[in-house]
Amino acid sequence: MKKSIILLALMVSTVTMVGQTTNTASSKPETWYFKLGGSYFIQTAATEFPIVSGALPNTDVYAANGTTLISRETNHGSFGEGFRTGLNVGYRFTPHLGVEMGFNYFSGNDKTMVKTVNRLAAAGPTFVTGTAEGKIKAFDLAPAVVLFLGDHNGFEPYTKVGVIVPVVGDLTIETNRTYTNPAGTTNTYSKDVILPNPTVGFMAALGTSYKLGKNISLFAELEYRNFTVHGKSKETKEYTENDVDKLNTPTAFRADASYSASHVNYVEQINSTSNSKVTNAAGFDNTKATDDISSYVGISGLGLTLGLKYSL
Repeated sequence: MKKSIILLALMVSTVTMVGQTTNTASSKPETWYFKLGGSYFIQTAATEFPIVSGALPNTDVYAANGTTLISRETNHGSFGEGFRTGLNVGYRFTPHLGVEMGFNYFSGNDKTMVKTVNRLAAAGPTFVTGTAEGKIKAFDLAPAVVLFLGDHNGFEPYTKVGVIVPVVGDLTIETNRTYTNPAGTTNTYSKDVILPNPTVGFMAALGTSYKLGKNISLFAELEYRNFTVHGKSKETKEYTENDVDKLNTPTAFRADASYSASHVNYVEQINSTSNSKVTNAAGFDNTKATDDISSYVGISGLGLTLGLKYSL
């Protein structure tokens, strides 16, 4: 992370100095401008995914007996991969200096966090195969400082550095499992929604605009973004078996249907006073949310944005 910031800072400084020596910008720049664009980001800085409902972030494949582990692979990645749409409002103070405020909606790609194939789950025998996939959706604000590097034959390159402030968003984990035993097959589905704690991220971009007319320009940006989100709470919104709602009904595959089983409060530490079966089994209250250790996910990516710019 520190190396990335240093490299981006050097890049910005170098391009800025080049732009200052070749500047042919007008002495009277635009004041207000608006940019509307769409982006696609690829993931960077992949990390191991957190534990999902007690399951380690692995892909486990078992033999026909359901107990012999044939292969295991750790699932890792970044939730920063996906599509983004955004509106930026900017103001130029001088031919070279301005500020922008970005309003962005990000919809990440699905990421496989846990996968199990043919594990023996219970006597009977009952074998289970399933996958848990996570996806992040978020709306954020992105204030930034912009350095304009001069107009060259209609092209005006620029750099910008700023922060990312998520306003609303969540991580949704959808888990599909198939339980098979002599009595038949049961398909289960659960949807868990994790809300985040407040956080701030970093962004830097290198871009250029190209004039189509007096007020309209095309623009393209290459942007790097990176931040980490810690969980605040989790709620199981849906649970079905063969498409029948069983969220509040104990079953053979989900014996605990209490409030504590569907609600989690993430904390930095659990101890003898926490509402936790692990550290306070005697005092555990299943009518309250379960306390659990807060985990985090990385949201980093490198993206290309294309769009239109309108200058007043």
